Amino acid sequence: MAMSRKSGFKSFLIIWIGQLVSLTGSGLTGFAIGVWVFLETGSTTLFALIQLVTTLPNILIGPISGALVDRWDRRKAMLFSDSGSAVCTLIIFILLSTDRLELWHIYILLTISSSFATFQWPAYSAAMTLLVPKKQLGRANGLVQVAEGMSQILAPVTAGVLIGVIMLQGVIMIDLITFLFAFVTLIIVRIPKPEASVEGLAGKGSILKEAFFGWKYIRTRAGLFALLLFFASMNFFTSIATVLFTPLVLSISTPAMLGLLTSAAGLGFLAGSLLMSVWGGPNRKMLGIYFTEVIIAISLLILGFTTNLLILGVGAFLAFCSMPILNSCSQVIWQRKTAPDIQGRVFSFRRVIAYSSIPLAYLLAGPLADNVFKPLLIEGGQLAGSIGQMIGVGPGRGIGLIYIVLGLLILIVTAVAFSYSHLRKIEEELPDMIPEIITDKVKV
Repeated sequence: MAMSRKSGFKSFLIIWIGQLVSLTGSGLTGFAIGVWVFLETGSTTLFALIQLVTTLPNILIGPISGALVDRWDRRKAMLFSDSGSAVCTLIIFILLSTDRLELWHIYILLTISSSFATFQWPAYSAAMTLLVPKKQLGRANGLVQVAEGMSQILAPVTAGVLIGVIMLQGVIMIDLITFLFAFVTLIIVRIPKPEASVEGLAGKGSILKEAFFGWKYIRTRAGLFALLLFFASMNFFTSIATVLFTPLVLSISTPAMLGLLTSAAGLGFLAGSLLMSVWGGPNRKMLGIYFTEVIIAISLLILGFTTNLLILGVGAFLAFCSMPILNSCSQVIWQRKTAPDIQGRVFSFRRVIAYSSIPLAYLLAGPLADNVFKPLLIEGGQLAGSIGQMIGVGPGRGIGLIYIVLGLLILIVTAVAFSYSHLRKIEEELPDMIPEIITDKVKV
């Protein structure tokens, strides 16, 4: 029996509300645990290790998770992911409440929780394809970005207040309640099972074969492979810029101003997400990708050339406003060009490759800033009399130069990407793999 567009989008909205609440709760716990680790140890390295243990599972087991998502019902995969993460959070709560929580518990439990979370994104993305009409995918992906933006803005501020009122235990209890809310929203909807495709049948086999079929699918489609490499390079550039934003601002201003500028960036992300959720993006999604990359490049140039705090806020707002539009346009292309029954493994491998450049960016950012660019733009530095005359010399100017270089590199890579016809014409060359009207019955 055919499912109406209204019914499918309603089911998606129910799931989205649950994930919005759960994501905010997880953000509260993530922030609070980070504060707890830093206050207990006083170590920046041990604090940063949290980011590592929550990122590595996406790279190491992501392909296996994606293959399992394609074997399972999408809803059950999301329930499995939420349940596993909730159990890990509950164990942290129990250990903390009985005064037995140790640092090594945190790292092990966060690693396990993040491993369960690797099922969430491919299952969520693939479920969206099955529920949302093709023309509404841009808006739906915009809503997903809205949820991320709201979590980024609300979670740190709220958790910072709550820690002093209800302590870490209370924050974790709120997170457990949000898990339950998300669990209920998933229970009350049904997600249609994707029809078997030629590609899906060709990829059948052992779990390893099915996992690596995701890579084979991408590699044999020049447009998708180019899009993946394009985003991996852009993730590298923007990750360097992101990690250096804090030292850039603190080198010329105060922590309070850093908070204001970070809020400006968060508001930009939320504004772009809301715009995408209403607009849905341009009909030609690749044009949206090229345009937003240019805006990001210009924003980085602005951040690099000035020390004016108001202009820095405008640059941060523009850069982060562009990101949800960029990400949503890319996601729509992947959803349309990938058969629904193989989206789990394709999307997981896609994330592995796209995210693989981020740890390298984090490793290089500090040494580049401290040992290469900073000495060039101090008083008497090699570039003080040339570039220094344009962007200034002294604190933060080395990082400013990095931002300028990153902006120029993004413009160059975007121009190269635009010149590659298989990428520029990906929406015409590759057939859509999802129908205009989804045919399956969904109960709400």
